Amino acid sequence: MISVRLRLLILALAPLVVLMPLLLLLGMTRWTEDYDNVLAANVQSDLRIAEQYLSQLMARTGEELSGVSGSVAFAEAFADGVPDRQFLLNKRSELLLDFLYYLPAAEVPEAAAEWPVIAAAGQGKTRTAIDIFPAEALAALPRNLAARARIDLIKTQAAVPTERRVEDRGMVVHAASPVSLPGHEGVLVGGILLNSNLGFIDAINTLVYLNPVTGGARQGTATLFLDDVRISTNVRLFEDVRALGTRVSASVRQAVLGEGQTWLDRAFVVNDWYISGYLPLSDSFGKRVGMLYVGFLEAPFAEAKRAAYLWMMAAFAAVLALSVPVFLWLAKGIFAPLERMTHTMRRVGRGNLSARIGPVGPDEIGQVAAHLDGLLDQVQDRDLKLRAWAEELEDRVDVRTAELREANAKLEETYRQLVMSEKLASIGEITAGVAHEINNPMAVIQGNVEVIRMELGEEAARVETELRLIDRQILRMEAIVGKLLKFARPAEFSDCSETVDLAPLVEDSLLLVEHALSKGAIAVETDLPALPQVAIDAGEMQQVVINLILNAAQAMGEAGRLSLSLAEEARDGVPGVALVVRDNGPGIAPENLPSLFDPFFTTRRGEGTGLGLSISQSIVQRAGGLITAANAPDGGAVFTVWLPVAG
Repeated sequence: MISVRLRLLILALAPLVVLMPLLLLLGMTRWTEDYDNVLAANVQSDLRIAEQYLSQLMARTGEELSGVSGSVAFAEAFADGVPDRQFLLNKRSELLLDFLYYLPAAEVPEAAAEWPVIAAAGQGKTRTAIDIFPAEALAALPRNLAARARIDLIKTQAAVPTERRVEDRGMVVHAASPVSLPGHEGVLVGGILLNSNLGFIDAINTLVYLNPVTGGARQGTATLFLDDVRISTNVRLFEDVRALGTRVSASVRQAVLGEGQTWLDRAFVVNDWYISGYLPLSDSFGKRVGMLYVGFLEAPFAEAKRAAYLWMMAAFAAVLALSVPVFLWLAKGIFAPLERMTHTMRRVGRGNLSARIGPVGPDEIGQVAAHLDGLLDQVQDRDLKLRAWAEELEDRVDVRTAELREANAKLEETYRQLVMSEKLASIGEITAGVAHEINNPMAVIQGNVEVIRMELGEEAARVETELRLIDRQILRMEAIVGKLLKFARPAEFSDCSETVDLAPLVEDSLLLVEHALSKGAIAVETDLPALPQVAIDAGEMQQVVINLILNAAQAMGEAGRLSLSLAEEARDGVPGVALVVRDNGPGIAPENLPSLFDPFFTTRRGEGTGLGLSISQSIVQRAGGLITAANAPDGGAVFTVWLPVAG
């Protein structure tokens, strides 16, 4: 339950606790967005500086090559139609080129078909571009450029899967200038290999990250990619090992090389997160062949943002911590009477209707408290009246309930006796009809059998087997009719005046059915202590026991365990003895339990009359007892015969 103090505190501090954090969150979100935009703008500026440096390098290379091709010294260096080799070597070293050679006019068309920069020079225009030289083209050039260009690929997480193990192509700043000297027509071609060109990439890094905020201490990095492979970089794989041969992630590759976009966002570079800029590079054919990258570590700026967040949250928590005590001190005059009212109502709720608030002041809260005390006086008075009415009503209900319970018991007993009487009356009528319709034909059959024996004389021996079969069937029919008569008019066959000791009676019954039990491997367990005698006809009780044992043996089949036990048991205050017959057979189907003691009900069609359990029930009920059937929890059926002790 939320206290009044807490509710008022929530009501007063809700603007501070809810609105202020919301405004704080909005402000931090906007500040974070602006902060990230500043970082993106910064890296975009850095990328523009790197791009300008590369453009200037390409422009300078073309201009210097054009200056050489039109110089007087170059014209004087010609001998036998080609320039002096030492002159070209000196110029290559002077211009910091990796190769420099002259193509006579006759060789220009063939080279122009392969390289657009040479084709442009052949048409009289100096042109510089980035071109990708295959390994065989590099091998044809001096200074072992093929070996310098070769970089082993390093498996990189999140990169596009590849089967390649080596990058042996070279990214070259490729320049060509026309030569139009008197008597000398051709093209002067030069280039700079960018693979593993650490001076080139370090110059970009130094130029871009002069700012100590984003650069310095190796926080700023620059990289040149051939396709998605780092061919020149100051990104470290380890402390003093550059990450040459590592590859860019698949997402960056797709955006920059696949879609031609400039990437300005955070990216994972080798082993850390960087605020990164990636610019696509195209060759002289207009095909995207690589990327120029600059970026600086995200960690210092993320830490700065995190520190700002923590500072703002700490400031908010401090304001909140100071506000709560001040508010509670100011609101004490309201909280105290409200808490007294709450405490009083809690005592009333626990049953103390005499609890009262008392005077708390002349203000509105005091008026509410006085009105509440008046209401409590009325509640206490009405409670006393209601308790008196409730006690009187409970007495009346108890009397009426006892009367109804007694009437229901009598009604149930009368209904049970009526149902049994109707069953017995119906069976009595059936029995009379059966006796009349069956006994006379049986007498005729039996008489004619005797006539057959007399007429045949000694010849009757040939059919004696058949005649005896007829005799046995007649006797069986007489037994069935006898059972019907015994069930319909039990008073003519019973005498409940004698008393019986059940233990020896059960043992005698087991001896009588031993032949049925011995046919199979049925083990018999008994617990038959000496108990008080019961009032029932011994012969009828033996019939009940034998019937239950035979039913159990038939249910178990060829093997099983039969248990018979006696115990004293009182029911409804009446002392008695209970006989429990238990087997471990399949048990009784749940749908058959309600009909088990009905006359003519049997689960063995064609093998019985269905009167055994009905007759057993009639015998036990006439003796004032009760027979019940149930399924044992661990399997099998349990029949219990309860009989009252003889008076």
